[in-house]
Amino acid sequence: MTRTINSVAVMGSGTMGAGIAALCANAGLPVLFLDMPAKTGERNAVAAGAVERMQGGRQPMLKDEAALARITLGNFEDDLERISDCDWIVEAIVEDLAIKRDFFLRLEAARSDGSIVTSNTSGIMLAAITDGLPERLRRDVAVTHFFNPVLVMKLVELIPGADTDPEVMDTLAGFLAETLGKGVVRAKDTVNFIANRIGCFWMLAGLNEAEKVFAAGGGIEQIDAAMGAPVGVPPTGLYGLVDLIGLDVMGLVAENLRQNLPAGDAGQRYAQLPGAVQAMLERGQIGRKAGAGFYRLSKTDDGERLKETFELTGGEWRPSTAAELPDGEGDLAGLLFAEDALGQYAWAAMGGTLLYAADLIPEISDDVVNIDRAMRWGFNWRQGPFEMLDSLGPARVIARLAADNRPLPKMLQVLQTAGADGFYRNDGSEFLGADGAFHPLP
Repeated sequence: MTRTINSVAVMGSGTMGAGIAALCANAGLPVLFLDMPAKTGERNAVAAGAVERMQGGRQPMLKDEAALARITLGNFEDDLERISDCDWIVEAIVEDLAIKRDFFLRLEAARSDGSIVTSNTSGIMLAAITDGLPERLRRDVAVTHFFNPVLVMKLVELIPGADTDPEVMDTLAGFLAETLGKGVVRAKDTVNFIANRIGCFWMLAGLNEAEKVFAAGGGIEQIDAAMGAPVGVPPTGLYGLVDLIGLDVMGLVAENLRQNLPAGDAGQRYAQLPGAVQAMLERGQIGRKAGAGFYRLSKTDDGERLKETFELTGGEWRPSTAAELPDGEGDLAGLLFAEDALGQYAWAAMGGTLLYAADLIPEISDDVVNIDRAMRWGFNWRQGPFEMLDSLGPARVIARLAADNRPLPKMLQVLQTAGADGFYRNDGSEFLGADGAFHPLP
């Protein structure tokens, strides 16, 4: 049995809330769109401002006037009781545990029996949000973690709580995929879920291992060139992506991981920014939104566009250069198994990420498929971690780990015991499960 979702309430009109509201309105659903009441003037001005922004820009978020007409504005003080008419209530307010807990109590008092409540949190565990809250809410609650920008990114991570009714999960999975057109990944209630757990490990490992390249005379551009096309990552590479996200966000991510990763987790090693990067954060050089990060764009006196790179070792700006990769390091295997400084860096950063992912089943996911899909749909990687391991050749990876006297991650142990050549077979139609058997791809 599943429930029916015919109406939606979106709580919060920030970037994520606005994206979810627009997505639902475009799909033909009536949307109740609430935020804080304005301190002066029109009470619904905060939500109204978000709707106005939805209609602006070169690519408006709302596809037509009919979608706009489906959005009803309101505020948390005057209109919260109207959520009683909604089948799905999405919380997309500030990422603060105490505030979310208080807000969920208000939602619980106003909603109707049988409605579904989800949080769009990107990393706060659902168990922490719902601990001690009413049983009815714990049965009907889940996390629906959309990725930004909501209208573009395919991934939604769907996470149950310990008491979530399976009917809620099945309803959400079907609705998100069939009505909203999303790629649904089933994750577990662990710190940063799947995509951010692995993707943030990669980014923080990349930042912290960069000294290997700098000491050999390489620079940021060379790292971004390596952490781009050769490994199947979008052309921003590593530093370009961090500039886009913002060092302020990365600093918070590192702190969250440092506080919440399990003891002994490999991610603890990288759960901080390296010294020179931390200094950038402290002086406000945090990325594109501040005008400068690792890169900055400006214009010369002649009006020409100038791109500059911040030299971490010297602490000075210089004109950006086009990086060339050494011969043979233009693909995944050639790069990760190269013996020079760039190859050692790539093995530590990206290779370490693949090994980290291979050790996280069943902790964050029950299977390799959900992890691979999360990274492809959430971070736009060309291949997921287990698809990359298959591309490298698991036997070659296992041999390298043996030569380095390093233990095998859990899923590589499973693969070795099963005598399998890879994590996928039959043209990708079957995958290797944690039980050592192959299963049809869902």
